Amino acid sequence: MMAPTRNGVWAAIRHILLIAGAIVMLLPFVWMISTASKPPSEVFSSELHLIPRQFALWDNLEIAFAKANLWRFLLNGVIVTVSIFALQVLVALPAAYALAKLRFIGRNALFALVLFGILIPPQATAIPVFLLLHKLGVLDSYAALVLPFTISVFGIFLMRQFFRNVPDDLVDAARMDGISEFGIVWRVMLPAAIPAVTAFGIFSVVAHWNDYFWPLIVLNSEHLRTPPLAVAHFRNAEAGTNYGALMAAAMVIIAPLLVAFLFAQRRFVEGIALTGIK
Repeated sequence: MMAPTRNGVWAAIRHILLIAGAIVMLLPFVWMISTASKPPSEVFSSELHLIPRQFALWDNLEIAFAKANLWRFLLNGVIVTVSIFALQVLVALPAAYALAKLRFIGRNALFALVLFGILIPPQATAIPVFLLLHKLGVLDSYAALVLPFTISVFGIFLMRQFFRNVPDDLVDAARMDGISEFGIVWRVMLPAAIPAVTAFGIFSVVAHWNDYFWPLIVLNSEHLRTPPLAVAHFRNAEAGTNYGALMAAAMVIIAPLLVAFLFAQRRFVEGIALTGIK
């Protein structure tokens, strides 16, 4: 009789800790929405309250869209993140298939290099990559934002782990049907790896949508600015101390990521879970 009670207590403690952690994680977003919904008089009030006494979200959104070309910045974010993700999948799937299903000399050494590549931060290679793009004459363009990230070592690792769980009999049957190795990648492995691709897509889109460091280095033109640069510029040049409009602009920038995750969350969890199965 004691074991169920003890298990129930530990389950309650785990749920309490998870709820507390969720509150800590969500509190900045709740405060952002609260600030975006307040007029300036309440934002700078000495009294702290989450629920605004005067709802001013639409006014703040109107100011944000009037003072900054948010639609253009959102479009830039979509172009850059979708292009990067498409090219990463184009490279990662064949590479992962080769590391998981093909037998050749040096396969384990190549996989070790992939694991080593995960440990290298992008800031460590920023200067040589910048100089290379300068020599190519593609700075201050979409190409400068996309090309350095076309190869994702994390994507290769994630897909390789998923492909290891695909039965070899399925690959052998495709070969017996006369399908080439590249055909197997796109006609057999890709449909089976949709959960892993979705999970990787969430990681890739979030990382590059929120990237501030690299666009700040390679961009000069205002019309090419990505969402994080746009918010920083809006804060410095347009919003000033109008934090209600600034938080409204931040809400607009974050909204696409939230919507994308809500639609892909089931596949995301499934893909992460399946890549850990031996």
